[in-house]
Amino acid sequence: MTPPAAPQDAVVAPLRFGYGTNGLADLRLDDALPLLADLGYDGVGLTLDHMHLDPLAPDLAARTRRVAHRLDVLGLGVTVETGARYVLDPRRKHGPSLLDPDPDDRARRTDLLLTAVRVAADLGAHAVHCFSGITPDGTGTRVAWERLTAALAPVVAAAASAGVPLAVEPEPGHLLATLADFHHLRRALGDPEPFGLTLDIGHCQCLEPLPPADCVRAAGPWLRHVQIEDMRRGVHEHLPFGDGEIDFPSVLAALGATGYQGLTVVELPRHSHAGPHFAAHSLPFLHRAAASAAVPTTRTTTTRPPTTTDHLPAPAAPPPGVPSATPQGSTP
Repeated sequence: MTPPAAPQDAVVAPLRFGYGTNGLADLRLDDALPLLADLGYDGVGLTLDHMHLDPLAPDLAARTRRVAHRLDVLGLGVTVETGARYVLDPRRKHGPSLLDPDPDDRARRTDLLLTAVRVAADLGAHAVHCFSGITPDGTGTRVAWERLTAALAPVVAAAASAGVPLAVEPEPGHLLATLADFHHLRRALGDPEPFGLTLDIGHCQCLEPLPPADCVRAAGPWLRHVQIEDMRRGVHEHLPFGDGEIDFPSVLAALGATGYQGLTVVELPRHSHAGPHFAAHSLPFLHRAAASAAVPTTRTTTTRPPTTTDHLPAPAAPPPGVPSATPQGSTP
C-alpha cells in the first residue's frame, strides 16, 4: 500500500542511506569505502572487525585517523557497529556478551564498547551501535537485566563524555529483543540523554506486534541509528529488498517524518559473497521507495523511477549462493 504524501507544512528530513561493511566482508576496507561512494551512498555502517578496522590490533588510533581522512575525502558519513561475530572470541559467535556469567568476560565486552566509543568520536560517527546478547542458560531474567544495566553504565558515561550517542539494538532471541525491552533498559539506566535506539526495520517485521512503519513512528524520539533490509514475519533472516514482506514506501515515509538525521544502513551480513552486487542494487531500490512516498533523499540516482508505486521490483537475481534462514539469535 502506498502511504499518503506528507502534509505541505510537515517537516520531512532527507533520508541518508548507507551500507554495512558486515555485508562486504570479502573486501578490504580501502576497497569497500570508494565502492560505496561511487555507488552514491551517503555513508557506511562500519563494523569493527579483524578485516575492517580491527579494534584489537596495534596502532588503532593511527589507523582510525587514516580511515577518518578517507571518509572525509570520499564524503561518507559513518556509524560504528559492534556486531562482529568472532572479534573477541574465536570459538563463540558474538561472545562474550554483556550477560556472560563471568564478570571478566562481561568486562571484555564492555571494554570493546568503550573502544568503539573512542573510535566513533575520532571518526565523527553519528552513533555507536550495540546489543544485549542472548541470556545464558541458567541465568534468570532479573539477574540478566541487572548484568546488562551494570555493564552498559560505563559505556553510557563514556558516550556522554565523547558526545556520541550509544544506540542499543533489539535483536530477536536476545534479552533485549523488542521496543518494550528497550524502554525497560532505558528506564533502568535513568533515561540518560546519550542513550538511544538502533531500530532494525527487518526485526520489526520479524517480531514486533506493530507494523514496521508504526514501529518507526513509536521509536522516533529515541532513534539514533537505523538498519534496513527485507524480512518475513517470524523468520530472522536478513533478505535483499523485494525478497520479503516489508512495505518500504510506508516505512521510509514514517522515517522521514520523525526528523531522523542519521544514516539508514543496509544490513545484509550473509550476502558478502556478492556484496558489491547487493550494494549496487539496494540503493536504487531505496531511492525508488522514497520517491514513491514523496520523501526527499540527500543524493539521487540515475535509475528511472517506476511507473507505478504499488509494486517495487526486486533486485536482479544474485550470483549462486543462498543464505539459510536463521529463526532467532544474534544477527547471523
